[in-house]
Amino acid sequence: MNLSYQVVDLPLKHTFTIAHQSRDVQDTIIVKLQDGAFYGLGESTTNPFYGMTITNMSECLEKFRPIVEKGEWETPAELWKLGKDVFKDNPFAQCALDLAAWDIYAKKQGKKLYELLELNPKDIPLTNFTIGIDTVEKMVEKMKEVHWPIYKIKLGTSDDLAIIRELRKHTDAVFRIDANCAWTAQQAIDYSVELEKLGVEFMEQPLGKDDLEGMKEVFEYSKLPVIADESCIVESDVKKCHGLFHGINVKLVKAGGITPGLRMIHEAKKLGMKTMVGCMTESSVGITAIAHIAPLLDYVDMDGAMLLSIDPAKGVIITPEKVTFPEGNGIGAEMVV
Repeated sequence: MNLSYQVVDLPLKHTFTIAHQSRDVQDTIIVKLQDGAFYGLGESTTNPFYGMTITNMSECLEKFRPIVEKGEWETPAELWKLGKDVFKDNPFAQCALDLAAWDIYAKKQGKKLYELLELNPKDIPLTNFTIGIDTVEKMVEKMKEVHWPIYKIKLGTSDDLAIIRELRKHTDAVFRIDANCAWTAQQAIDYSVELEKLGVEFMEQPLGKDDLEGMKEVFEYSKLPVIADESCIVESDVKKCHGLFHGINVKLVKAGGITPGLRMIHEAKKLGMKTMVGCMTESSVGITAIAHIAPLLDYVDMDGAMLLSIDPAKGVIITPEKVTFPEGNGIGAEMVV
């Protein structure tokens, strides 16, 4: 078994702004596992909010290289468990490795990943398309550029309700809003009344991740369901979110990959919570991996590659009508540059 990785810059079509950061280019690390004729690819982006850099991800991968290349593991779950201590502070790096492990493992079984997991791609919910914070005029332009049935609108400004009111004039699409921790409990409760009238389906992470008392109020009084993102990072967070949120958004990079992500999804379902998987601004490597587990979900946010001006990989093709997977087994994504 051979481990290698490369760093790739992902240029965005538009400056992407959320409540706590903006970017025009996203750097990402692509991990490759090679075993004879078989190989697997995985991905993780950097993220300043979580302190994840190319340097510290590379350092973790190098530290774990001897165990990976020794090859004394068969399943992705076994490899993930072996790396639990090494990657305990760097789940992003572990995610990239875990995705590559699932890719090569499914290929060796002669199956697509969704087949290996016994999932039906016909059950995949339609992804939303994300509109980052900008002037209202530019946000409208972005919607007109990509006509989509569901938009996820990033908020966290002093004019959030005015933005949604204006955007609603230009489309009858379903809206989902994501405040990225920017509101107070009272704002979220008050806004939910108007947002419900404006055709918003749910609110994602309205409050700071540690504002548990505030979330109790929002959970009780909001007119809209609330979905946890920053409050649900790792497996132990799922139970903590029960009774505070109606559902969870699992980010594979933050959780450490598909292996723990699947456990989080199943636990949330047992608790009667809605499930969602979200993405970073990833290439088609990371997005295609998400698509394979999407049949498990109530909602999915896998539009990352659609936001890029240049995608260095090819994989799943997403339209409002269907999701088309690549022909190959495993996850099936391939680098093209």
